[in-house]
Amino acid sequence: MPEPVIAEHDLLTPHARPPFVLFALLREKIDPGTEVSLPPDGGLEAWIQVFMAHLVLFCTWGFINSFGFFQAHYVKALGVTPSQMSWVASIQVFLLSFIGSFAGRLMDAGQYRYCLIGGFIFQIVGIFMTSLASTYWEVFLAQGICCGIGDGLLFCPTTALVATYFVRKRSVALAIVLSGSSTGGLIFPLLVQQMLPKVGYAWTVRTIGFVVVFCFIVCLSLARTRIPARRKGMLVELSAFRELSYSLFVVGIFLSLWAVYFVYFYIDLYAIEVIGVSQSKSLTMLYVINAMGIPGRILPGLFAHRFLGILNTYVILGIAAGILLYCWIAVKSYGGLVTFIVLYGLIGGGVQGTALSSLPTLTKDLSKMGARSGMCLSIVAFACLTGPPLAGALVTQGGGKYTYAFAWGGTSLVLGSLFVVAARISLDKDQ
Repeated sequence: MPEPVIAEHDLLTPHARPPFVLFALLREKIDPGTEVSLPPDGGLEAWIQVFMAHLVLFCTWGFINSFGFFQAHYVKALGVTPSQMSWVASIQVFLLSFIGSFAGRLMDAGQYRYCLIGGFIFQIVGIFMTSLASTYWEVFLAQGICCGIGDGLLFCPTTALVATYFVRKRSVALAIVLSGSSTGGLIFPLLVQQMLPKVGYAWTVRTIGFVVVFCFIVCLSLARTRIPARRKGMLVELSAFRELSYSLFVVGIFLSLWAVYFVYFYIDLYAIEVIGVSQSKSLTMLYVINAMGIPGRILPGLFAHRFLGILNTYVILGIAAGILLYCWIAVKSYGGLVTFIVLYGLIGGGVQGTALSSLPTLTKDLSKMGARSGMCLSIVAFACLTGPPLAGALVTQGGGKYTYAFAWGGTSLVLGSLFVVAARISLDKDQ
């Protein structure tokens, strides 16, 4: 696909944007009547937005991907079952996705600044309240509900914002953005491991809160919107579901993300209960899976940009991840588990990155980017809500064995990939 060409008159329009300045988001107003030029597909301002969004994912998905540590700590400290505790992370991921339809439409309406400020306020308050929590319900309300609302206000509008700056390089840009979840999933557990024995649980969590406060200031100073506000329009664009490719894609992503996250939530417990390693060694599993997620999110984006395209890349990774979960049934040693974690960190990270990066490919009208992405995420939210607790229930049903959970996860990922294949075929026919 040839790179879009921006005509010289587009660069010299009376609506040319002023140079990039810090905290422009707080005072800029883009006239709704301004003509939308082609995405720059690069340049200083575009890549600054990628860096800003990487920090947002660092604070949202990165914090969620660290839940393996919290899961093990809460089960021991609060005396609850893993299945009960997984509801905290599940409701957090559910709200992150479900609020996407509302937050995405706010971004389309030119209100991204309120999403960014409101989202970080909820996230910061939730983290600091988590540091004071001493019962299951306090943790559920602070980390699950409050942080989840903040994540929902931040995630969808931020990824949709970055998508408006790119066309050909969109998969690469979004891959770098989504790798922020692995960066956070690596940094936060390392911070916890170093600080917990020295300052205790409460101040360890507060330190995470201070890191998020710093990221908030940086993001607020760098964020900048590009597309004029779309004041009119439905919150939910039901006509999108008349497009067969969009509907099949949503079903495919639902099935894929239903299963892909439970590994991150349960790997710590599996290492302790099944393999028999110490808690310190089990934390290594969390570091490895999140560290491998960084190249796992970036490399597929580069590969998709250069060779197969984002949807085809996603299908390959989804099927590979499903096969890996079937193979997990045979893992009975520490060395085998490390090998599995390295592979799943790469492939599972690629599934998450390419699944979410694929959303913009089904939206031709950039002014509807936020709403359409949000609709898909809101439906996927129910997969994220029920997936990890369902896996926990299957483990309980199996008498503490993970075989049923692995079989369910592998089947769900493979079926999800097949639905995306059908979506790709339908999309090609429409074009």
